Amino acid sequence: MAESLSATSKVPAVTSMFWVVKILATTLGETAGDAASMSLGLGYLVSTALFALVFAVAVASQIRARVFHSWLYWATIIATTTVGTTLADFATRSLGIGYAGGSALLLVLLSGSLVLWYRVEGSVAIETVSTPRVEVFYWVTIMFSQTLGTALGDWTADSMGMGYDGAAMIFGSLLLLLAAAYLWTTISRTALFWAAFVLTRPLGAVVGDYLDKPAAQGGLELSRFVASAALLALIAVCLIALPQRAARATH
Repeated sequence: MAESLSATSKVPAVTSMFWVVKILATTLGETAGDAASMSLGLGYLVSTALFALVFAVAVASQIRARVFHSWLYWATIIATTTVGTTLADFATRSLGIGYAGGSALLLVLLSGSLVLWYRVEGSVAIETVSTPRVEVFYWVTIMFSQTLGTALGDWTADSMGMGYDGAAMIFGSLLLLLAAAYLWTTISRTALFWAAFVLTRPLGAVVGDYLDKPAAQGGLELSRFVASAALLALIAVCLIALPQRAARATH
């Protein structure tokens, strides 16, 4: 083994390609989640239960792995974003709390997860994700962030009347501001990472909706299955063309 287990994290280094694949994965989560709940007619609750099972298996596999595996990591990310899609839709639509209520609830859960993680471990930096306990915190936090992003994207595009293209511009602009802050300020890199991680999810959500929603609603009305397959192929190409390395671990 080229590096000791303590020398690397169980998550990838944060590079430009990381963010490209993250956005593709979140977009895939939206189209795949909608394909199960709407196109297949499984509904939000059944789809959430199925994707939650996939998520649990993927996280267990990720935690059991002794070193970073790029394909396993991104499979787990995709699992979080699909369950996040159907869970957010179930909370905001089936439970009737609306996009604003769902976003507020999920923001509280996400904040609580980060605060508890920090109080227990003393850091929420991804470079510390190298032990099972920290990995549990990491994946729970990611699941909440993915679910929040879905509700936030729907709220912006629908309730605020921005449409899918307008919402995509808003979240894209916010991400550019975070990139500028990363390049030209001394703001905590960990804070910027989590802010960007959260914002890529609503961006992916509205892009996914733009791809598969009816033309009358401002979408392209593409098949959810075709869109999902195309996004999955793009992710595979990115991982093959530019293999990702593990982040350096800190203790």
